[in-house]
Amino acid sequence: MDKLKMTTADGVQDNVEKIALLFPNCVTETRDNNTGRLVHKVDFDKLRQELSSSIVSDREERYQFTWPDKSKVILLANAPVNAALRPCREESVDFDNTKNLYIEGDNLDVLKCLKETYLHQVKMIYIDPPYNTGSDFVYEDDFAESAEEYRSRSGQFDEQGNRLVTNAESNGRFHTDWLNMIYPRLKVAYDLLRMDGVIFISIDDHEVDNLKKICNEIFGEKNFIAQVVWERAYSPINLMKHFSASHDYILCYARNIEQAVCNGIPRSEEADSRYSNPDNDPRGVWKPSDLSVGPAVEENIYTITTPSGRNVEPPAGRSWRLSRKAFRERLQDNRIWFGPDGNSVPSMKRFLSELRKTGITPMTIWKYTEVDHSQGATQKLAKLFDGKKVFDYPKPVELIKRAISLYADKDSIILDFFSGSSTTAQAVMELNANDDGKRKFIMVQLQEEFSESSDGYKMGFKTICDAAKERIRRAGKKIKEESPLTTQDLDIGFRVLKLDSTNMEDIYYAPSDINQANLFSLVDNVKPDRTPEDLLFQVMLELGATLDSKIEYQTIDGKTVWNVSDGYIVACFDKDVTDDVVKVIAKMQPQYAVLRDTSMANDSTATNFEQIFKTYSPNTTTKIL
Repeated sequence: MDKLKMTTADGVQDNVEKIALLFPNCVTETRDNNTGRLVHKVDFDKLRQELSSSIVSDREERYQFTWPDKSKVILLANAPVNAALRPCREESVDFDNTKNLYIEGDNLDVLKCLKETYLHQVKMIYIDPPYNTGSDFVYEDDFAESAEEYRSRSGQFDEQGNRLVTNAESNGRFHTDWLNMIYPRLKVAYDLLRMDGVIFISIDDHEVDNLKKICNEIFGEKNFIAQVVWERAYSPINLMKHFSASHDYILCYARNIEQAVCNGIPRSEEADSRYSNPDNDPRGVWKPSDLSVGPAVEENIYTITTPSGRNVEPPAGRSWRLSRKAFRERLQDNRIWFGPDGNSVPSMKRFLSELRKTGITPMTIWKYTEVDHSQGATQKLAKLFDGKKVFDYPKPVELIKRAISLYADKDSIILDFFSGSSTTAQAVMELNANDDGKRKFIMVQLQEEFSESSDGYKMGFKTICDAAKERIRRAGKKIKEESPLTTQDLDIGFRVLKLDSTNMEDIYYAPSDINQANLFSLVDNVKPDRTPEDLLFQVMLELGATLDSKIEYQTIDGKTVWNVSDGYIVACFDKDVTDDVVKVIAKMQPQYAVLRDTSMANDSTATNFEQIFKTYSPNTTTKIL
């Protein structure tokens, strides 16, 4: 019976193991200074030599993108975190049935919690991070001073002890602080993307150049798809000294551009109206396409005689796009059009039914007439909140819907870990309502407090999360009210989970700290304020069950037995569990059976535990907390 580790993976060790597979001679053993245990370590001198055909000098000039503390934030991205996502049923909607998630907490820690279970599971990520304008907020990762030093200097902390400060240019680390914030989050998010997944990131001129360099490093320059220009404003601000900015950018990168597939923009009636069928072709409507192409290919320059007898040559500097043989084949198949009188310059017939993809290839300029603008988004969101402006500068729902529809499938997972007002959640629900899709959203947002002067605070919302959750509730209700016949099965619910410290006592992770004085006080390794459902959700992530998994429970001899995903995990966290309860669990033949090490009613039950499973369910993997 194995013990669950109940912590996130060590990214450094994962990377070391990957290097060991490729270059075993470059990995050696050393003793960890903190634990005294032997660990694997990369011999970087050997690795550099393996990757070079000549000696690589440390002083060799090379193209690179760096900033102060970059090496430290790479370590931060890889470092494990002892944290838990605690379910909150009372703030959720349709907790037992929904497939959507709303997670409150620092997004870096949340992403690390999700990493193992959701590895390569997310089809699309959209984020709208702080733009670093000097008025928004970023996490300040100042590695040069201690927390106490900063506390005495500033006193600005969020509820989890993270520093949340206005990043003004006067601090001398304007770009550095922003880079330290965004880099580790994108690095962890990269691992969540499917191999055919994509990420969209909203940004403006302040950090677009740095963001693109970061994305080139994390996702790979070859996986850059587009830098979209979104027309967010439709009228100038005449008070501006030089230019009135009317656009933002949206960077788009693929995990692997060779596997990413663009669905295109859904075809409009106007686009389809360009197709007709003047010759009653049985293959349906079509539109003419230019038969010439440039620059000219010499062998494709020849004379075509129209049905009316007129000889036609390709325009100067161009040739026909078809060889003589290919042209004759198309002509015989009625794919060449000479006009209604048979006297026009020939063109190729492009049939609507034969298009490789049903959508229209998107352009890199997204006009507000197509995807709405910032003012329109604010006005529409205010209508949901009885005319109150709860959020500043929300993104338009239509903007996010376009991004999702371009690359996500109808059953995709959509992640937004700077979710703000939860525009992405509403976009997912509206798309599902339109095409009967089963897309699922995961929203992640820090519990930032509203100022007392804000409309949100006056409406009774303490944090952005409180207002965002209410936005999802109201938007879902509105969608169903507007289309009651077609949205009966629409998922407008969400499970709320809140980031907290691990459910396990600290001593659980550091047994070397046990001494005779505290031995008996630490018999129970679970924190006293944690519920069985808290433990269940941490176990789910540990054993690879997604957080939206079906959860059922039953009472057996007075003990609560949890069943996740129809027997994938069966767990009991109560105390005084008897042989009879263990037998019932074993007869359910789960893939994993989980109990607390303090659950056994007596020594006899603890002794019989593994034997019971060998008898009734030999294929079950047993785990203890």
